[in-house]
Amino acid sequence: MIDIRLIRENPELVRKAARDKNMKVDVDRVIAVDARRRAIETEYNELRHQQHVGGERVAKAPKEEKAALSQELGKLKARLKALDEERVGVEAELHELMLLMPQIPDPAVPVGPDASGNVEVRRVGTPRRRDEFGFEFRDHVDLGLKLGLFDLDRGVKLAGARNYVLRGAGAMLHEAVLRFAWDTMLSKTFARPGHAGEALRFEPMTVPVLVLEKIMYGTGYFPLGRDDVYLAERDQQCLVGTAEVPVTGFHADEILPEADLPKLSVARSTCFRREAGAAGKDTRGLYRIHYFDKLEQVVVCRADPAESAYWHDVIVRNAEDVLAALELPYRVLEVCTGDMGQGKVRMYDVETWMPSRDAYSETHSASRFHDFQARRLNLRYRGDDGKTQFCHTLNNTVIASPRILIPLIELNQQADGSVAVPAALRPYMNGVERIG
Repeated sequence: MIDIRLIRENPELVRKAARDKNMKVDVDRVIAVDARRRAIETEYNELRHQQHVGGERVAKAPKEEKAALSQELGKLKARLKALDEERVGVEAELHELMLLMPQIPDPAVPVGPDASGNVEVRRVGTPRRRDEFGFEFRDHVDLGLKLGLFDLDRGVKLAGARNYVLRGAGAMLHEAVLRFAWDTMLSKTFARPGHAGEALRFEPMTVPVLVLEKIMYGTGYFPLGRDDVYLAERDQQCLVGTAEVPVTGFHADEILPEADLPKLSVARSTCFRREAGAAGKDTRGLYRIHYFDKLEQVVVCRADPAESAYWHDVIVRNAEDVLAALELPYRVLEVCTGDMGQGKVRMYDVETWMPSRDAYSETHSASRFHDFQARRLNLRYRGDDGKTQFCHTLNNTVIASPRILIPLIELNQQADGSVAVPAALRPYMNGVERIG
């Protein structure tokens, strides 16, 4: 949610943000409803004052004047009741409209209609194409089924389309990736901006994957992303698509001391996505599936754009460090306005090379929101001057599996049909060097 004052003072900036993000919003209606809300508040306060003064006059008035004065007070009371009823409806409409308003993207973000407008920032590692292996290339599905790493048919039998079961070395590889990423994050220390020598670490968290709907609204996944979420309607709860939701919402409706910021958190969770808008897309294998496990990093910091940018670089680098250790070629993209979503100020995707797709494909998404989520969550901090401000929030994937198994399996396949285990994962695989 953005500040209503921004819409009042610079509506064209909000209209431009909506156009650039391919969103249809009614800025004029927001301005009109907000104006009516303020007019109601002004009239209500004036009438309350008149009611107070009138009550005193009735108490002091001669008996013969009391009836007329009381009648006037009755009219005031009726008008106040009508205003109060109208206020409830107007505030509800304004709240619903504000939930649809876009965050203003950073001026440096490339303007583009969709993913075609994303801009490559850098590449690391050399991609290996299907015809460069020197033997018959097999994709991750053929390898996985041949080696007994997963069972897609029985996954569908158990839970329907886009489901799977990891087995044997496949389950071990899945856990190895996640545990390696977890240990990597917990081993890192980071400098606090402006505090030389002070080291910070990410705090590990285990969080619920079934949350209240208000937390989905607070983090910006509702109302626009509702169709992609599994709902437990009877209990007004939802299965999360990322640990970002409960971790970012952890301090909702709280005022944190400025000295406690930044909050650096890392959480592993199972994630659930209906993929409602992806019917018939990427149906082969483990790329686009309904549930997976992900390690997510979340930062809550002061309302300082420079500090937000610093932590954005940190969380992107954390993901790159994991990919580099796994010896996977990847590239970093800056996401354009039309592909970045409602609440983001700036966004980077990390794409890992997948030979079977003959392309770099998204494995990580790093987002900076400024105060967009914090306003919706009422997440604030109190500065040394005693004033409260809304925090800034950021998040990024550390690793998500089994999608990351696609390049791991395909790029490490051998001529004999086995799969070499990257050195970084062998301690998590009981020393296994090759899956055969």
